[in-house]
Amino acid sequence: MAEPEGDMGEPVLLRRFAAWLQPGPSAEDAERSAFFKDGIIVLDTNVLLSLYEYTETSREEVLSALEQTAGRLWMPYQVGLEFVRGRRSTLESRKKALASAATEVNKKLMAARKAIVEAKDIVCAQLDKYARAQQEIAGLDALVADAGVDAHLDVYRHEFKRHLDMLKADHGLALNSTDAEDPILPRIAQLYGEGVGEQPADDVLRRRLEEATAFRFPNKIPPGFSDAGKDTPLKSAGDFLLWEELIEHVRQLPPSGRRVLFVSNDTKEDWYEQRSGSSSSRPWPSLVDELRRRAQAGLRIETPPYFFGGIREFLDAELAEDTYAEIARVSEAFEAQVPDIPLVVTEESAPHQDPPEGLMVAAASSVGLASSTVRAAVESASPSQRLFQWWLIGVTAQLGRRAPGESEPTVGIAAARRSSEPPSGDWVSGTALSPAEWLHRDSSWIAPWFMDVLESVPQTDRAVLRRLAAQQAESNRRSGS
Repeated sequence: MAEPEGDMGEPVLLRRFAAWLQPGPSAEDAERSAFFKDGIIVLDTNVLLSLYEYTETSREEVLSALEQTAGRLWMPYQVGLEFVRGRRSTLESRKKALASAATEVNKKLMAARKAIVEAKDIVCAQLDKYARAQQEIAGLDALVADAGVDAHLDVYRHEFKRHLDMLKADHGLALNSTDAEDPILPRIAQLYGEGVGEQPADDVLRRRLEEATAFRFPNKIPPGFSDAGKDTPLKSAGDFLLWEELIEHVRQLPPSGRRVLFVSNDTKEDWYEQRSGSSSSRPWPSLVDELRRRAQAGLRIETPPYFFGGIREFLDAELAEDTYAEIARVSEAFEAQVPDIPLVVTEESAPHQDPPEGLMVAAASSVGLASSTVRAAVESASPSQRLFQWWLIGVTAQLGRRAPGESEPTVGIAAARRSSEPPSGDWVSGTALSPAEWLHRDSSWIAPWFMDVLESVPQTDRAVLRRLAAQQAESNRRSGS
């Protein structure tokens, strides 16, 4: 296809490589307003999924601002597919993050409790050794009594819990939302109306996948080459499939004034040129050039903070400063290289996961469990024993009996609960144990698998495990988890 004539007064070299020779786009570009007022607007999947990250107030303002672009929004089929499939995992990620935070806070507080007691013991040992100051020792013992330390820590525990609960409430979405309860999905559907791409034919999809994996990705031709090597070719080629749909769609628009405003949080090297010797980057000029050559259209790529700033400036949308700050925060969080949220092992997942090598032995040793029965449980690969293994790993870390490793998974398994109702129908009432073995018998419940463990171990181990389960139940009751 012949290139557009453009300004024939320019030398061919400057005309043909204009995209590469021009500076990167900025908020002050004179032609920027035309993209907002006349162009089609394509939001990447990550921009749509960000709506599930905002607080309820900000989300409503963002949706209202997007309504100013209704009629010019267009969604590639690839974006739609990734969006409807990604909503649930986005909510689940938030749920896990909050659960992990609550568990980690409790671990830290239990470690602080242990550190305070150990510090007291050090001072008391010195008082006893060098001064025989029994009265002072008794005073310190009273000061650092369990109830006193817990009362002090409860001030922090309740305040930390209040803030985490506030995050859950301010989100405005049930973290276990079903499709019918999701208020965002119908709003998005209404915004786009008929502006959603059709599913590409199988032969078209196959041809695009072959082009991506065999030609473009090996040669690092944007977009999407950074995703090469994902689980399947389809997952690897998501960005390229979006790009091909976009080009095909734009080619069918009226020739005059073809402009595309693409909005994405993704600023990796397969979308942005990382310029040597500079901390700044710009969208790849080759993307601008390719859309111009293949669809005779202009391209502008912006991140959400710039995009919503443009909506405020050119379309008179109302966005509070707090909302704009939240847009920037969510966008920055997407770009930041943060470690993955630690794995949370649950009662459902524990039977299918082997603990890291040596971790179960360290957990058992930290509380003095050394009988042959416990050793057999440590070495067993049966699902029921894995549940016990993970619980012991989690409870010893939670109660500060040992220091968890940096990459150690978080464990959300309880052997007992303090509550008026059982967590599920198969949990056993605390009255199943004798008064000498279990306090709060009328207001506690014991997991059935833990009852099986108690019946299989020697009396000494049984006493240790009961104490751990009771202390965990009390700790969870105090923290509200």
